[in-house]
Order: sequence, then structure tokens, then C-alpha cells
Amino acid sequence: MQYRKLGQTDIEVSLLCLGSMTWGEQNTEAEAHAQLDHAIAAGINFIDTAEMYPVPAKAKTQGRTEMYIGSWLGKHKQRDRLIIATKIVPAAAWSKYIRGPKTCLDKANIAQAIDASLQRLQTDYIDLYQVHWPERDANYFGRLDYHHAPAKDGTPIMETLQALADMVEQGKIRHVGVSNETPWGVAEYLHLSCQHDLPRIVSIQNPYNLLNRSYEIGLAEFAHREQVGLLAYSPLAFGTLTGKYLNGKRPAGARLTRFGDHYTRYTQQPGRTMTASYVHLAEQFGLSATQMALAFINQQPFLTSTIIGATTLQQLQHNIDSVAIELPRALLNEIASLHKSQPNPCP
Repeated sequence: MQYRKLGQTDIEVSLLCLGSMTWGEQNTEAEAHAQLDHAIAAGINFIDTAEMYPVPAKAKTQGRTEMYIGSWLGKHKQRDRLIIATKIVPAAAWSKYIRGPKTCLDKANIAQAIDASLQRLQTDYIDLYQVHWPERDANYFGRLDYHHAPAKDGTPIMETLQALADMVEQGKIRHVGVSNETPWGVAEYLHLSCQHDLPRIVSIQNPYNLLNRSYEIGLAEFAHREQVGLLAYSPLAFGTLTGKYLNGKRPAGARLTRFGDHYTRYTQQPGRTMTASYVHLAEQFGLSATQMALAFINQQPFLTSTIIGATTLQQLQHNIDSVAIELPRALLNEIASLHKSQPNPCP
């Protein structure tokens, strides 16, 4: 396993981060524990979760993923070996079951959310606490257009950052990160932290994969130079880049087989066409499509960690094996050519 610094901290996180959002829906508690055992044995020390997990988000399952991690920690007593990241849900119409009708990113909500996550995780502190998405109308979750809507701005970033600073002072969280953010959002967090001596964000968790490289357009250089490390989620584009959904296939138990109506971002025709091209390219170079897609991300200089998820140990090991693969220049040139022919078919 390889390790990289988390932002400007002294923390070293594994190049691969174990994602957990299927635990409690597609995976049982025993399967979640088996994945943790397997990943840690392979050198992974970084675990990512969220208060809203598992997905699809439901009131009856909310928080179950953190509870599974907590029960593993309670049994194994290895908290100091792991870097645990979780996230807080901002205001959203569907999320009122999490903390009631006033769910948002203010001081009261942040304190309540952190205490609930700590209890579920059976720990005294969270290494990386992330805002799951902006509490304002912005272009994230596949939206590229922008409409200025100040009435939807929600809790000011300054108020959120001050509340997070209080939690750092209390020792409940160590570091702060953002997720699904825009260049302006990252700039504002950095500006406010510098101007008011507040915690500096150390990471940004955004989607990044061969079908969606929109992160490179406005964020890659900015975040890289400012040492706000990318935690790349959806590296396999909901599993589509494995090729297992091509030609209308729907493997039993797979995410898009079970919840396809929830996840259409990577299943439209442009995405299917480009996926087929990438799968064919991987075959030409004697690689699996999965490992080529992951290795491409792992090699990016602006990356801190690639968040991998799996429903089986076999899938998990196949993903982990990607750390040993370095894509040759000839293959990278072919990937660049494909990307140029159809940039970001699934932004």
C-alpha cells in the first residue's frame, strides 16, 4: 500500500480509502466487518462514511453504516490505527428525518450531528469531518449550469466553519473537509479560515472517474496548489466502468440492478458508449477495466486517496490490487484521446 499526506496535516492516509455506503443495505454487518478486516490487512487505514448512509437514503436505515463501523471498533479496539472520516448532511427537503425540519449546517445541528456520529461509531473523536454538500444552490451532483439564487444560500459558510472550529477545540473532530464543492466554495472556506484563524479544510471529496473528469476543469490545479487533497469518490462510476452493465446486463444484487431508478448519471447513451470504449481499451493492454479505471485515478498528482467500495471480498481485493499497477504512457495517451473525443460524458 502507498500513503499520502492528508492536506497540510501530519496524517498519512492510504492511497485507497475504504468506502462504506453499501453497508446496511447491500451488505450485512458481518460482511461489513469482513471488508474492514480484509482492507486493514492489506494496509488500508482510511475509512469513509456518512451520517446518512447507507444508500439509497432512508429513514429506517439512516446511521446504520456508522453503527457497523462502531461495532467493529468496539470489538477490535484498534481505533488508533485508523483514520475515520464521516460527513454531515446540510439542509435538504428529503433529510428532515435526520435531525428534524431544521436540518442545516448551523452550530446546533453540527453539535448534534457530531455527537450522534460519535455514539454510532463508538469513538471519542472523528479524524476528518466533512460537509457532505454545499448548503446553497450550486452546480454539484451532475449539474453544470449555474443560476444565482441567494435566497437558497442557507447557513453562511462562516457560521458553519466557526461551529466546526468549536468541535475541533472540544477534541471531537481533528480536521475539516468538504464534499461535492465548487471552486468558489473551496476558495471561500480557505479565505475565511485564513482571515479568522479558523480550521483550514484539508480535503475535498468529489466525483472523479474516466466518465466524469469535470474536477480537472476548475478544481484540480487550485486544490492541488492549496494542498486540499482530492478524495475521489465514484472511481468506477457506480460500477459501470467495470463493464458489467454493458449490453443491458443487470447482474443479480448489483447496485444498478437493485436501485437503477436512483442512479441514472452513468447509464445514459453517452456514458454507455464511452464505457464500452474504455473496456475495449483495457482489454487491448491486457488489463481489467476495473483496474485500469482505478489505476488512472491513483496516478493523478492531485489525488490524496481513491475511495473504493465493494459488495464482495473478491471485488474488494480486485480493487486493492490496482495500487500495484502503473499505466504505461501508450495507454495514457489512448485514454487522453478517448477523453478528447467525448469529454465528460457523465458530468
